[in-house]
Amino acid sequence: MTLDIVHAVRSDGFAGVERHIASLAAAQAAAGHRVRVIGGDPRAMRAALGTDAVPHRPAVTVLDTAWAIDRWRDCDILHVHMTAAEVAAVLAVRARRVPVVSTRHFGGRRGSSRAGGLAAPFAQRRIAVQIAISHYVASLIEGESTVVQHGVPVAEGWWPAAQRQRRILVAQRLEAEKATDVAIRAFARAGLAEQGWTLDIAGNGAERPALERLARHLDVEGAVRFLGHRDDIGTLMREAALLLAPCPVEGLGLTLLEAMAVGLPVVAAGAGGHLETVGAADGAALFAPGDASEAARLVAHLAADPALRDRYGAALQSLQRAHFTIAEQARATESVYRSVL
Repeated sequence: MTLDIVHAVRSDGFAGVERHIASLAAAQAAAGHRVRVIGGDPRAMRAALGTDAVPHRPAVTVLDTAWAIDRWRDCDILHVHMTAAEVAAVLAVRARRVPVVSTRHFGGRRGSSRAGGLAAPFAQRRIAVQIAISHYVASLIEGESTVVQHGVPVAEGWWPAAQRQRRILVAQRLEAEKATDVAIRAFARAGLAEQGWTLDIAGNGAERPALERLARHLDVEGAVRFLGHRDDIGTLMREAALLLAPCPVEGLGLTLLEAMAVGLPVVAAGAGGHLETVGAADGAALFAPGDASEAARLVAHLAADPALRDRYGAALQSLQRAHFTIAEQARATESVYRSVL
């Protein structure tokens, strides 16, 4: 049976949650379902959806989101993402008969702000079932949840070390919890700048000025390239030799899965959702959170051995294809939907 699905997030940006929604919505539409999306930066969301078959409405505020939900209340499932969209589902009184599925993207109880905390109990009662993006997230949230891990499309092709550049890629928001400073310290301690390697940091955020100062302080300013926001992360991943992922609290790590899909070797903090993705590979290159010295050792070891990078990248690619596909994510999500209809 074809389903009519509405995804909603209160957002005018485009980061991990919005990318999650776009890829899932596109896969659901490709499977023959009617799908509509509320929220996220309009230009980026439409580009990521990759099809005009999935209508989109912007949603900058909670009231915007509630209004859009009411307008699209003729659906089978309302799939909300983040607490603000859960609250919008409560406010969308004309859509009150539509079952609500909520995906929890981050560990911790819902409603981090005071207002969110007050609204959270009402939002929780509106939800028929909640999905956690990883076992890590499921262990930290309140209430029962069904784990449905991220998936990414299977990449056609293989990019061996011999075709890659001497670049170490970091792709994430530059906020304190992402621990980008650990990546810069690790790169400096690995001594790779003197060998012609660069550390390419894709992303923006409040921490960028402090990170630029740190690169100058560690005397690697010339080899650390701040790329800002990029729309070509896939290309950067196919060109880089390594991905360095220092965040210790990633819910799962969509960027890591995208790297795995193209056979890009990953050095990651051994915590959070990383343990369920890269950590599932034999010989995974994981370091204790915050340990720049161990991260430097792993990075230097892989940088010095192209054959090892190829073996490790192939293992990660095989793992992604076996366990983290968008098709499997869409199938598991549909199973959750049907459990509440």
